[in-house]
Amino acid sequence: MILSDQSILQAIETRDIVIDPYDRECLGTNSYDVHLSRHLACYVDEVIDAKKHNQVEHFEIPEDGLVLQPGKTYLGSTLEYTETRSFVPFLEGKSSVGRLGIDIHATAGKGDVGFCNHWTLEISVSQQVRLYAGMPIGQLIYFAVEGDVEVDYQAKSSAKYNQRSPKPVESMMWKNNF
Repeated sequence: MILSDQSILQAIETRDIVIDPYDRECLGTNSYDVHLSRHLACYVDEVIDAKKHNQVEHFEIPEDGLVLQPGKTYLGSTLEYTETRSFVPFLEGKSSVGRLGIDIHATAGKGDVGFCNHWTLEISVSQQVRLYAGMPIGQLIYFAVEGDVEVDYQAKSSAKYNQRSPKPVESMMWKNNF
């Protein structure tokens, strides 16, 4: 079941959902709009190795925007820090963003109960597109969980993305055993 605007507001009041900064104007009928922060990163090496800790170069979007290039992976982050204590958050791109040919995630659209951080975006474009810090980039949709959660994301020893950061975080695949 997807939470309605009233259910999201109630969860914010009880702190089962935290959004910072929060703006009531960003609350939709059953979602909350999030914005692109000024922080971006790109991998340094041309070939990214899944078994290696790949280095990224962090940079900021200038005030006059930044033109993204097709064929390159950009890591971005949401301006908003979020916490979800009792719900499963899903991050989806806004239709206006998709109609510009911008994808905001390749595979990581679902968060876990207990996820507390800024969202890292896996941004790719189908043609050159100029984007701006602060632009609406996606929307969070919250799903109710059936049953109790034994161990939430923040408490898992295997959680790789727990360190709070307003900057995008590179893949931690290298921490897996394979």
